[in-house]
Parts: sequence; C-alpha cells; structure tokens
Amino acid sequence: MTSSRRIRIGIDTGGTFTDVVAVDEDTGQLVSTKTPSTPANPADGFMAGVHKVLGLIGATGADVTAISHGTTVATNQLLEGDVTGLGFITTEGYEFVLEIARQAVPDGYGNSYFWVKPPRIVPADLVKTVGGRLDFQGNEIRPFDEEGAVAVARWFRDHGINTIGVCFLHSYANPDHELRMREVLRREHPEAVVSISSDVLREYREYERSMTTLVDAAVKPKVGHYVAQIAERLAELTEGEGSIPFYIMKSNGGVLSASEVVNQPITTVLSGPAAGALGAALISARAGYDKVLTCDGGGTSTDVSVVLNSEPTLTTEGNVGRYPSKIPMIDVVTVGAGGGSIAWISPEGSLKVGPRSAGADPGPICYGQGGEEPTITDAHLVLGRIPPHLLGGEIPLHPEAAQAGIEDLAGKLGLGVTECAAGILEISAWNQANALRQISVQRGLDVRDFMLTTFGGSGSLLACRLVDILGLAGVVVPPNPGNVSAFGLLTVDVKNDFVQTSIARHEKLDLEQVAATFDALTERAAATLTAEGFDRSEHRYVRSVDLRYFGQAFEVRVEAPDGPIDQAFADTVADAFHAAHRELYGYDFRDDPQQQVEWVNLRVSGVGPIKRPEIARIDERPAGGSADEARTGTRQVCFDPAEGYTETAIYWRPDLRAGDVLQGPAVIEEFGSTVPVHPGFSVRVDAYGNLVMTKEATA
Repeated sequence: MTSSRRIRIGIDTGGTFTDVVAVDEDTGQLVSTKTPSTPANPADGFMAGVHKVLGLIGATGADVTAISHGTTVATNQLLEGDVTGLGFITTEGYEFVLEIARQAVPDGYGNSYFWVKPPRIVPADLVKTVGGRLDFQGNEIRPFDEEGAVAVARWFRDHGINTIGVCFLHSYANPDHELRMREVLRREHPEAVVSISSDVLREYREYERSMTTLVDAAVKPKVGHYVAQIAERLAELTEGEGSIPFYIMKSNGGVLSASEVVNQPITTVLSGPAAGALGAALISARAGYDKVLTCDGGGTSTDVSVVLNSEPTLTTEGNVGRYPSKIPMIDVVTVGAGGGSIAWISPEGSLKVGPRSAGADPGPICYGQGGEEPTITDAHLVLGRIPPHLLGGEIPLHPEAAQAGIEDLAGKLGLGVTECAAGILEISAWNQANALRQISVQRGLDVRDFMLTTFGGSGSLLACRLVDILGLAGVVVPPNPGNVSAFGLLTVDVKNDFVQTSIARHEKLDLEQVAATFDALTERAAATLTAEGFDRSEHRYVRSVDLRYFGQAFEVRVEAPDGPIDQAFADTVADAFHAAHRELYGYDFRDDPQQQVEWVNLRVSGVGPIKRPEIARIDERPAGGSADEARTGTRQVCFDPAEGYTETAIYWRPDLRAGDVLQGPAVIEEFGSTVPVHPGFSVRVDAYGNLVMTKEATA
C-alpha cells in the first residue's frame, strides 16, 4: 500500500476531551477536531480521534507519516497514588533514605505546628538492602555482595513484588553495582519490571534520585501496556502494511519514540501540559509577544506556565501529585479548576470549587449522563456565557438540569441562583489567579508585563476576570484554542536529556575533565538520536550547567556556549550564572572574591529537529465591512450578578476577519471553545486570527 500524501497527527488526551490536529505536510492544510475521552480505556478515545480527523482531512492510515501523542496515563496514576506493589533496593545501611527525605512546610511556618515530610512511596517492609559501597567519585570501597543480591531478588520474587526500583549510593558516578543488581534480578526474577537510578537520573542527592527512580518504576507497567495497545491498534489502521511512527510527548518539551519511552516513562509525567505550553509559545511569538503566561483550561484542571523569550521555562524541581520527580520538565503549575470541577460546601458552610472533577464520565449535570453535582460548566451555562451545546452542536447540553443543580446548591447556601453561579466562577478565577501568581510572582516576575495566552476548552472562559485580578497587559486567544495542545505536538522536536554530576569549584575547574564529560554526554545523546532515525548531520546539541555559590543548597541552570572548553568558556558560564542569580533573587556575588562559584551538574540535550507547520495569516475584512458580519444573534448573559442579565451579541469566530474590532459585552463562539468578552473590554483580531483582548482603559 503506497500513498502520495503525507499527514502528521497530534493527539492530546485530556480529562474530558481528546483533541486532534492533522497537518498535510505538502500543502500546509491544518484540520482540528475533538472527541470525548474514554477514561476507562484511553486508547479508545485515541483511535476515535485518529479516525475522525482522517475523515475530515480526506486521508487514510496509509497517508500518516507520524503521530505525536500527549498522554495522561502516567500523570493520572501518580495523581491517584496508584503505586502499590512497589519494591526498593538500596545500599546496605541506607534503608531509611525515604524516611529522612526532605522536610517540607506546605502551609508556611506560621500555620504549621509540625514539619511535614512527604508520604512514603514504598512501605518499610518492601525496602531491601545489598552490601557494597562506592565513594562520591565512583571508586569501590566495598565489593558488591552478589550473594546478598541473589537473596533479595528471590525474596521479591517469592512475595510477588514485580515492580522494583534500584538506587545505590553514588551510582551517578559509577553504575557498576546497579548494573550487576539488574543482571541478578533478570536472572532470579525475570518477571520483574526494574528501574535503576543510573539510567533514570545520574545526579547526586540520594532522596531525589531514589524517588525519581521509584516513580519511573511505578509507571512503567501501565505506560508500557498503553503504548503496546496503541501500537497494535495503529497496525490495524495500516492493514498490516508498514507501521506508523508513533511519538510520545515528554515533560522536557520534546518527543521520543514510543518504543523508547517505555524505557523511561517518568519523562512523560507532564506530557499534555508541556505540549500546550510549547504550542502557546509558538503562537504568541508569531503574534509578537515574547513574555507570556499560558493558561490551559481543560475539563479536570487548569495548567499554567511562563514563556520568556518565546520559550517555556524549565525546571528540575517538579512534583507530580505528592511525588518529587527531579527530571527536566517544563515548569507547570496545575490547579483543580477545569470545566468539570465540582462546586461543594465545606463542613464550615463555605462554597468551594474543585479539585474534585466530574471528568468525562459522568461529567457535569448539563451533560445529561448522570452527573448530580454542579460544576463550573453548569455555572457558565446558567449565566449564558456558553451556548446550550458543545463542539458546534455535536454534544447538546441541558440548561434546565444545570439550573436545577445550581438552584439546589444555592438553597443550601442561602443564595440566589445567579449569585451562586457567579460565586462558583469567582472562586474558580481566584484559584487560577493564585496558580498564575505562583508561576510568576513567586519566581520574581511582574505579571503586569505579561500577556496571558488562554487555550483549552475552558481556558478562555475567565480570561477577562484574570486580567482584572492580576492586572495583566491583556489576553491572546489563538484560533481553535481547544486544540492548542494537540497543535503543539506537531511543533515539537525529538529531544533527550543527559546529566552527570561533576562538582568542582570554579577556581579549580579541571577543563579537560569538563570537556571529557560533555563529550561522553554528547555521545549518549548522539546514539539516541541515531536510533530515532536522525542522520548525524541533523543532530543538534544544547549544553547547560547547574551552578551555585559555595554553601548554597540548590543550583541555578544556565546555558553553556558551543565551542572549545577553555577558560573563556568557563568564565562565560560563570558570568551567565551571576546574571541569572541576580534576575531570580535580586542579588549576586560577582564582585565578592570571598564568595566562590561551584559547578555541580553538566547537561547535554540532544535534539532531532522536525518541520513545524506554518501559522497562516487570515483574510482581512474588505473595506466598508465590520465585525457585525460575524454576528449570529443575541443571548441573555450575566457578567455581574449585581447587574443581572444583559442582551449580549453573539459572534461566530470563523467569520471574523483580520482587523475586526468589537466591544464587550459580547460572546465569541467557535467549534471547541467560547470567549466571553466582559463589559469594559475590547477585542482586536490580528493577522493570524488571534483574539487580542485588552481592558478598554489601557487598550
């Protein structure tokens, strides 16, 4: 079976909908759609999305050149705390590394009587130790205890523990003992799924390395099963003639082939949010904005991130649920404020919203699928801010059911229906605003300098209120905002990260050793890219270094320039560290000879570039025309319960043209999303079809 077309597909699975975008690589044609997610088996929703978008673009499975996928399989497992039956093997004498952990004060010193430590991921009785010891340079102090390793492997086998993480002391410097432990497990307990820390994270800090390795092991079985299921279904799509290249989005802003991802599944824990941040960054940059906060509103949660100089910021200090994961990931903060977030009354009698969600099944009350608790979507429907249907009419909604649900909640609170619905949305807006503050103000950024890019099915519904609360410069709403994450998957390069701890004072830096470490990391990156099918001439490598002032507990990462590793290179890296430290914390010790700089981790990212789809311009409105040509009617909408309902103009977004301007109050609708424009706001349609929304007083 041969094909003359080349179609690439991006699929992002969310809590309520699966978003799909396809691009014809020859013509640049973009087609996007949505289909309901299937939480019981996400693969069903995935394949439904593939078939639907292929029908819309007029193609078959034989035309598909690649599929990139943002998945929540690992994320959901960790958020639900589903990590039972997990074993841990560590160095003899260090079996309490999970108890020692790191102290945390989640509510602040003023509100906590006790320092709370993260809960254990492995119970104490499933932690076993093996003799042998390496020093911090990787030199063997005591030999590996082969006999003890065999006994531990057999114990786990006999007790039915088939998922195991291995983290030996200082194995980041020398993996030999961990490799030998893995061989023992393969021989004595062949059914075991094993992760070793020297493969997962070659960085020092024993607790973080142990936790990251254990999280990787915990999600391996489910991720492996899901990927295998998708691969089998995709083979049916091509009728057995060839296979479709299948990539999974990683948390670091790159993709990796599914066959490789199953060996490092922890890299997918923020798969979906990462794709959205990348797509929003590209769209915002094309619109002329390089300082952006992103707000990705879905059915279950809202994910926010920061874009600086048109690139999402990265971190290695992330958490997924209650589990720290020290891998490179796009810096995302998640709050339980999605369209399906449930409104409820606390024991004290206060109205609360989220984080529990109605999800896709049963969904909000207005879905008519058995939901009995009012949600954010129900509140929007009652206030008229969304139409009585979703997906352009494919999913009808039931306003009367939503009204009854909100009315019941309002009665318990002693409120009117309108006040209760508006209160639900106000609480949700402040929840989102607090997440945006956490990702920006707490990192030393002034939100007044930033535009907000909103996307996802519910991401734009509270955009005007967020501008009011935070004092943002304005809002950019991309075309097809419900599919920005899926679009982002088509813009992502293949990317893999490699790290090696190599601690040294700047004044005593061994430049030859630094060069040798960078060369070794580059070779590992090159081998991975070659295995992914990239010619050596296509490879691109990005070097970076984690540095700190001597005595500090944590590091600041800066990019390292290309070229020879000499004193000029080292001084350039140190200068970049001083500047980054001042930007983050407001001070540096550049001119203090007593304060020494320390190099901690060397990193190399291997990048295999892909061709990005073009963002097309849209037609301008002919002379004499106006945005009124896109107006489809009016509807009673409430923006302020004190003012009541207002007869509000409704616009169909696909009929808007570049240069159109309209004033609030208004509601702009399209297939996968709705944008309520509050009174006092104006909207301008730019050359790429983005809605640029600003407060009229500062427009």
